[in-house]
Amino acid sequence: MSEIKKPPSPGEGGRWTGFVTTRPRLSLLLALVVTALAVFAGGGVADRLGSGGWEDPGARSAYATKALEREFPGSQPNLLLLVDAGAAAGTAGVDDPAVAAEAERLTVRLAAEQGVTGVGSYWRTGLPTLRSKDGRQALIAARVLGDEKAANAVLDRIVPGYRGEHGPVKVSLGGPAAVQREVTSTIQEDLLLAELIALPVTLVLLVLVFGSAVAALLPLGVGIVAIIGTNAVLRGLTEITDVSVFAQNLTTALGLGLAVDYALFIVRRFREELAAGRDPVAAVGVTLRTAGRTVLFSALTVAVALSAMLFFPMYFLRSFAYAGVAVVLLAAAAALILLPAALVLLGERVNSFDLRRLWRRAGPGGSDPGRAGDGRGWARLTDLVMRRAPVFAVATTAGLLLLGLPFLGVKFGTVDDRQLPATAESHVVQQHIREGFPGSPGGALTVLTEGASVADLDAYERRVAALPGVLGVEGPVSSATGTGYAYFSVLTEGEEVGEQAQDLVGLVRAVDAPFDTAVTGQAAVLVDARDAIAEELPLALAVVVLATLLLVFLLTGSLLIPVQAVLLNALSLTAMFGAVVWVFQEGHLSGLLSFTPTGDIETTLPVLMFCIAFGLSMDYGVFLISRIKEEYDRTGDHEGAVRTGLTRTGGLITAAAVILAVVMVAIGSSRVTNTKMLGLGIALAVLMDAMVVRSLLVPAVMKLTGKATWWAPAPLRRLHERFGLSEGEPAPAAGRAEPEPVPAGSR
Repeated sequence: MSEIKKPPSPGEGGRWTGFVTTRPRLSLLLALVVTALAVFAGGGVADRLGSGGWEDPGARSAYATKALEREFPGSQPNLLLLVDAGAAAGTAGVDDPAVAAEAERLTVRLAAEQGVTGVGSYWRTGLPTLRSKDGRQALIAARVLGDEKAANAVLDRIVPGYRGEHGPVKVSLGGPAAVQREVTSTIQEDLLLAELIALPVTLVLLVLVFGSAVAALLPLGVGIVAIIGTNAVLRGLTEITDVSVFAQNLTTALGLGLAVDYALFIVRRFREELAAGRDPVAAVGVTLRTAGRTVLFSALTVAVALSAMLFFPMYFLRSFAYAGVAVVLLAAAAALILLPAALVLLGERVNSFDLRRLWRRAGPGGSDPGRAGDGRGWARLTDLVMRRAPVFAVATTAGLLLLGLPFLGVKFGTVDDRQLPATAESHVVQQHIREGFPGSPGGALTVLTEGASVADLDAYERRVAALPGVLGVEGPVSSATGTGYAYFSVLTEGEEVGEQAQDLVGLVRAVDAPFDTAVTGQAAVLVDARDAIAEELPLALAVVVLATLLLVFLLTGSLLIPVQAVLLNALSLTAMFGAVVWVFQEGHLSGLLSFTPTGDIETTLPVLMFCIAFGLSMDYGVFLISRIKEEYDRTGDHEGAVRTGLTRTGGLITAAAVILAVVMVAIGSSRVTNTKMLGLGIALAVLMDAMVVRSLLVPAVMKLTGKATWWAPAPLRRLHERFGLSEGEPAPAAGRAEPEPVPAGSR
């Protein structure tokens, strides 16, 4: 049991606490000025975000792609015009002279567009892979130059002039560039809708939790400041690196979700201190020394989990680290700067406009929520769990592991048009190509060669053509610049990123050649991305685990609790991973959720979801553990500390989890499958963590470990005494705990 120290006076607590409590108006003014500047700095960020980033830029496939763009600009078409002659009366399909003439006119016109190169068509090449099996459709292929932003600008300019009816044909646009453009625009539209849904619903839930309309507005203010600040950070980062458009979804979700978490915890403690008789300045001082420390620790644990994505080379994952770390730290900063200053100025008025009185009559002793009697349900639940601790521990663990079993059958893929709604134009075009064309136009493997003679190329072409799964080999095409480069197009059977195509990448790379080769194409990019994740994953996990162990030790001084925290957090994610495979890979509920199952999961999504969900689980874990630790330091009663900790925080954690889940479900309403998967998966993980792991598994495990929970060897105890922090606010007299009121949200 920790030594009981003299409680600090209201004026103590550090320079920052003194500044916020004595100069609240200046603190608010400075924060608002910074926020206003962030609004200006973050303007137009959405227009500078990319929709790619799943490839490893250091892989051989990336090298080949860059070399091909430099030496053979038209070798990898990323824009496909689907020319449909099936609806025209009196035509004989794509070989009709009138259709051929119109297709040639479109081809010539497209070749003259600025930013477009390598234009070819079925009518010029006669390639059977560019003509549908029924002869009613054929393709015009081209390369849109530049990165994603430049390609989107070109498409914005030219698409309206090609889409639709052209004499005897109807034209639709597809290909990777069109898919990326449509994904970007769809995400931006869906994000706006998600915000319009999440903000009012969150406000209503906060009113139900706090009772006070004034208190309910405070977390929204913290969240908005965090989102605005993060957008400014992302805008600055786009000047020096690529940032994914998907990062904006995480900014909104975590900005609102963590703002609610931190504000709930701080406002709850502030209202307790007011109810205990402290004036607003003293109440804020105690709140910052106690709940404020916990918020800081929580933010650090979440930031550490999210920063693990910086270890991976794909800018899609790195973008989530940029956005996640920024929004977490800004949400914590706003909760520790703006919120305390506002609470000092509001004082007792933080409880104003108790809208719950409209449907609830005051009980004996007054109607102020949060008085004695609240939280009794959590106390009864905790007592039940601890009485049957072995049963709850085994049953809960087995249930979570069972829910995670589908993940053992996970298959990894890449992003394609099926991320979009079934009615999206580029999705429709690609579906026609998959179902109606031989081979995989636009999705073939490309083999770059360097320094090969004509004879060597011929021999190499024959060896590649003989590989299983190869439909045909086109080429070689040699560079006209005399640099010694040439390339082959390898047409594959089946889908361009299916298992057969992925296996073929390895077979092609294994073909002996007396010259340098590099394979690219969608399947090769996927294989390289998967290998890059597998290579960096152990280091990323090690950093997350070790940093989490260290932070939780500094908070608790225990050797066992950090280990428990890591293991239980990981266990809380099993349901999420199992559901992702069962729903999104296998296609269950695809009709209800309106998405097209692909039979695989995008390679980077499990890493992303692990980092986010693990961080949020630690967020709730820190809140609960810190309060249990505070009670244990005050009383030395292990079981009583667990009961009181859950009584005081169980309702808050559940309320915060429900609100965050609402935000994530709003994000999950997106029409883009990856965003839907991310939002709904994280929502499930958060709810399972709060309602199962924190409510059932944690008290059961802590009952089983008993007072050994708090043990640490002497050297570690001394380390914690010197460097550790906790939320503990010691009792006014040794051996006697002052009864605390429970906040409105604890029930």
